[in-house]
Amino acid sequence: MKTCSRCDSSLDDEARYCVECGAPQTEDAAEELDDYVQRQAQQVAADSGDAGGGGGHAGSGGDGSGYVSTEELTDREQLWRRGCYVLGYGTIVVALTLVPQIGSFPLILGGIAILPPIRRLTSEPLGSPLKREVMAGLYAVFALLGVALLVLL
Repeated sequence: MKTCSRCDSSLDDEARYCVECGAPQTEDAAEELDDYVQRQAQQVAADSGDAGGGGGHAGSGGDGSGYVSTEELTDREQLWRRGCYVLGYGTIVVALTLVPQIGSFPLILGGIAILPPIRRLTSEPLGSPLKREVMAGLYAVFALLGVALLVLL
């Protein structure tokens, strides 16, 4: 009996894969696994290409809301996305330093509301991603509410 080189479990002499960890035990098995992984990767790439091409799909769109790589975004969209990250995380960090005060909680919510991944997360239950103006509005409402509570209380 031979043992697996990865997990040291005992194997039959003619085993092509380890029954414990799945590691290939022969060169042919390793090549077969490589081919399978390549086919699966091509299938996933083809499927995601189809999903991104649909105009009404929640994950599509070059407006910074979908699963679009940064190379495909325009300069303005990249600037918007980066600005949202800076503003969102900056607000969250400032609010976390004020956590015992009641006004910090709306600031945290505002910082979270403007982060670009929130658009993707809300697009599934809402049917479409929130528009930039809505995100900025939510941020402004929460930020103003938080600042007002900090000043008044």
